[in-house]
Order: sequence, then C-alpha cells, then structure tokens
Amino acid sequence: MDLSTIQRVRVVRERAELAAMGPRTAVIGGGSWVFSLPHDHLDELLDLQGFGWEPLRWSAEGLSVAATCTFAELAAMPDTGRTAHRLFFQCCTALLGSFKIWNVATVGGNIANALPAGPMISLGAALDARALVWRADGSDDLVPVAELVTGNTTTLLEHGDVIRSIEFPAHALDARTAYRKIALSPLGRSGAVVIGRLDRDGAFVLAVTAATIRPEVLRFPRAPSAPELAAAIDAVGTWFTDPHGAADWRHAVVGVLAEEIREELARPEHDGGVA
Repeated sequence: MDLSTIQRVRVVRERAELAAMGPRTAVIGGGSWVFSLPHDHLDELLDLQGFGWEPLRWSAEGLSVAATCTFAELAAMPDTGRTAHRLFFQCCTALLGSFKIWNVATVGGNIANALPAGPMISLGAALDARALVWRADGSDDLVPVAELVTGNTTTLLEHGDVIRSIEFPAHALDARTAYRKIALSPLGRSGAVVIGRLDRDGAFVLAVTAATIRPEVLRFPRAPSAPELAAAIDAVGTWFTDPHGAADWRHAVVGVLAEEIREELARPEHDGGVA
C-alpha cells in the first residue's frame, strides 16, 4: 500500500549510515510488513538490501543466515547433509503468503516483527539460534532468538538496533527434528507450531510458538516420558487468545502435537515419521 508520510527512502551500504537514524525512521529488510499497513509515525525508511550481505554462509561453527535473506532463498538452501536441513523448508511453509511474499519477506524482518506466528522465530527457537544485533551505540550483541522476542510484537531491540544475522550452531543442525503446525483452517495463520529436537548427546528440546505470546523452549537432559512432557507443557503460562485460536484450544493441541513429536523422535532415526 502507499505510505503517504514517507518522504525519503535511503539505501544504506555502510554501518555508519545507521547512526543518523531519527525517531521517525525505520529500517526495512524486504518491506513486506512495512508496506502492508499505514505507519503514520514514520517519514524515512532505510533499506538494508544495500549492504549486499551473503544470504547463507556455512562454517565449522554452523550456519549464518543474513537478516536480509528471503524466505525463498532459505527454502531453496542446498542440502549439505545436516540432519535438521528439512526443518528450514518446513518453517518457511508456515508463513501464510504468496510466492511474491516469499521473494520479499526476510528472515530478520520476520523475527524483528515478533508476531507470535512468525515462523523464523519458531526456527530460531528450536535450533538454539542467536541473533547478531548491531546496537545503536556501535556495539555487537548475540541474543538467543528465544529471548529476543519478549511478547506479541515486542522484542529486546531498541530504536536504532539492527539484526545483522541469525547464527545457527552446528550441534543443533546435526540434531534430529520433528515439526508440527496446526491452524483453524487449511491455509490459516498458525495457531500452534511445535518443534522437537533430539541432540546427538540425547538432550531433548521442545519449542512452542504461535500458541504463546513468546517462544517457550522446554529442555530435558534426555527424552522425557509422556507424563514429564505433559507436566512441562501444563506449566507454560503464556497461552493467548486471538482470532486464530483460543488459549485453551492452543494449550490442548500443543499437548497432542508434543506427544506425537516425542513418539516420533523416540523411534530409530531411519524409521520414518510424520513430515
């Protein structure tokens, strides 16, 4: 849509250019969210695409995904043999959007918007990813994605802070994963996204998003029993109600999906399971 209050759009190519960000300035990665709603409090946009960041970069430490990497680029990531590879595509498909949106929406923007149903939040929380944040004061900060998002559209980001990249550690990329999503309609916004992870050392992680106002990550030193997992889910207190699902429904379906995941990851690695 037209943003009638925007007077300037600047393509930034150097970090120093971000220092002049005023109170009526916002940064954009792809702009799919900014251009979907009025933002009368803004008069300037800074386009991060000018940095030309490499979308995906592998190293011995894991995978670095640029904040400006689009959903389309992430979904098309070549299979390098890492066990968790399919989870990236699964989370991309959780976004309710056309192919046009996939080619514009960015990983960093999806996290920074902090919508409960943000699938990049789901991905980052499940794989222990950390956001590399360029702070407005010139410092760098690595913040776990699961902690960066603090509520429905709220984060630890201050005005002038910019997400540079999302860092996925090697140990999580080598883990087995199981993914479940549910919505009130076949193509509806996620009412719950539940992702399980079984690390090579036997540790079990369950990430719950979309059903809660912020990511909930449940950790166990080993695969939990059904009662242990159910008790941990019942202890979560951040369920919420909106047009995409009631809090009690979300709580109930997460319990069902989590048990499916527990059973799937308990099977031998090559025994199949629900995709």
